[in-house]
Amino acid sequence: MPEISRFFGIVIKMYFNDHQPPHFHAEYGGEKVEINIETLEVLAGNLSRRAMALVIEWAIIYRDELRENWRLARTHETLLTIEPLE
Repeated sequence: MPEISRFFGIVIKMYFNDHQPPHFHAEYGGEKVEINIETLEVLAGNLSRRAMALVIEWAIIYRDELRENWRLARTHETLLTIEPLE
């Protein structure tokens, strides 16, 4: 699964040709979560409150880039690296 961003120890990934709805994966400290790109709803998993807040803040800023990466992943094209949260 390609890594598309990394910040504060949080790794953001996206699978090629993954199941609907459009989403991304975040990992931190052994915890994993899947988050819907459009609603930012947790589809599966759990992260600590602090890590989740950082992931959501990042996703709001880079939602358009996440949508584009989802489109690229569906057609097995190279995913774009997305800037980290600073």
